[in-house]
Amino acid sequence: MRVIIDTNVFISGIFWSGSPAQIMKLWEERKLSLILSDEIFEEYKRVAFHLEEQYGPIDLEPFFDLLIFYGEFYTPIKSSKVICKDPDDDKFLNCALAASVNIVISGDKELLSLSNYQGVEILKPAAFLKKFTKG
Repeated sequence: MRVIIDTNVFISGIFWSGSPAQIMKLWEERKLSLILSDEIFEEYKRVAFHLEEQYGPIDLEPFFDLLIFYGEFYTPIKSSKVICKDPDDDKFLNCALAASVNIVISGDKELLSLSNYQGVEILKPAAFLKKFTKG
């Protein structure tokens, strides 16, 4: 299954436990394919290295090496209109449209308020896991 995960889910999956960590485990087991753009990748890195400064040393490079090796990178379709209340979140939906991905996993309230955009379903991590393990 091909999915896009919002930065908050990716980061939570690295630094903490819970549903985001379970999603990262599914990716590690190759049960999920992570789809991203250069912009999403750069945001992952920026936020992760910022949190590393706060929470102590963690070797983040293996995560990013795996993303480069196993992640599927796409050039997002740029829309002239703003999709989300926070235009910074548009990158996830634009990438989903470019890659024909129909699931974005997010904990972001603004993004989740859309619930569905042009056939792209936006799910909380726990809701995704429930749906994924059901099927």
